[in-house]
Amino acid sequence: MSFNPRNILVIDFGQLGDVVLSLPALRAIREKFPIAQITVAAGKPSSEIVAMSGYADAIIEVDRVAMRDGFKPLSILKIWNLVKDVRRRQFDFVIVLHSFSETNLLGFLSGARHRLFARRRGRSLDFLANFIPQPPLEETNRTRHQVDRYLDVLKPLEIPNADRIPRLPTHAKDDAAIDRLLRKSEADAGAPLIGLFPGAGHEMRRWPAQRFAQLAETLIHSDGARPVVLLGPEEQHQAAQIKSIFPPATVFLERLTIPQLAVALARLSVFVSNDTGPMHIAAAVGTPIVVLLDRRAPDTYVPLSDPKRIVYSSGAIPEISVADAYAATRELLGASRTASLFAS
Repeated sequence: MSFNPRNILVIDFGQLGDVVLSLPALRAIREKFPIAQITVAAGKPSSEIVAMSGYADAIIEVDRVAMRDGFKPLSILKIWNLVKDVRRRQFDFVIVLHSFSETNLLGFLSGARHRLFARRRGRSLDFLANFIPQPPLEETNRTRHQVDRYLDVLKPLEIPNADRIPRLPTHAKDDAAIDRLLRKSEADAGAPLIGLFPGAGHEMRRWPAQRFAQLAETLIHSDGARPVVLLGPEEQHQAAQIKSIFPPATVFLERLTIPQLAVALARLSVFVSNDTGPMHIAAAVGTPIVVLLDRRAPDTYVPLSDPKRIVYSSGAIPEISVADAYAATRELLGASRTASLFAS
C-alpha cells in the first residue's frame, strides 16, 4: 500500500481496560507509519496508559464524562474548543478505534482528508468515513475478542501478523514511589506479594470484600505471603470499611497514579481481581493474574496473556468460593516460585 500519511489522529475513547486492549492496534499503527506524527485522543485516566505505551508522539486528553454530564453551556464550549484544537493540528488521517456518534463527528470535523472508522451496527456514522476499503462490520454477537475488534479496524491498512498481546512498560521514575510505600509497610522483606483488588465498576462484577479478606488470611497462614490490597478512586468511599476486615499484615496501596499502579502490579507474584481495568494493566505488565468472573460474562475481554487462571461462578460472582480462588492463586504462586528457582 502506497498510502503514507504524515500526521495521524487516533481517537481511542474506551474505558481504562478497553484502552489497554487497544494497545496492539496502537502498536500496529506505530509500526506501519514509523515516521508519522501520531496523536491519540483518549479520556481520563486512559490517556496515561497511552503515554506509558510510547506509541504516541502527542496526546489529547478528553474528559468525556464532564462533556456529557456537565453544565450544558460549559460542555458545549469544551466541545467547541476540542474541535478547534483538533483542526488546528491539521491531521491528514484520522482513525477511530471505537466508534460512537461523537467520535465519528470529531473525526469528520477534524478536517482530515482520510477517515477510517470502526464500523458498529447501530452505533457508528459510517457515512462520515471515507477510507476505501472499509473495515469489516463489528460482529453483533460479540464472540470476537476486543483486541481483534480493534485490529479489524486496521485491516484496510494491510498490516500482517500484528502482535495481539497488550504490553505496557513501566518507568524508573515511578519505581521509587512504590519502593517507599513497600518499605514503609515492611513489605520488601522477601515474602511473595499477592495483590487483591476488591473493587469493580459495577456491583454485579464484585466478589464480596469479605471473601477477599478470607483469601488474604489463607495466603498469610498457608503460604507466608503478604496480601497487597489496591484501592482505586471508586473504592475510596468504603476504604475504611474494607481495611477493617482484612488481617493486620495486609498492605494497602491507594491513591496511586496509573503509572505507579502499573509498577505496583509488576511487583506482585500474583494478582487476584474482579473484571477491572487494573486487571488488564496487571496482565500487560506481565503479572500472573487470577480473574473472578460470572460464568455468563463473555470471554472477549479476558486478557490474552499468560500465565492466568479464570475462576468462573456457577451463577452470580458471590458464588465463587474462597477455596476455588485460593486454589487458582496457589497454582500460579507455585509456578512462579518454580520459575524463580530455575532462573537462579
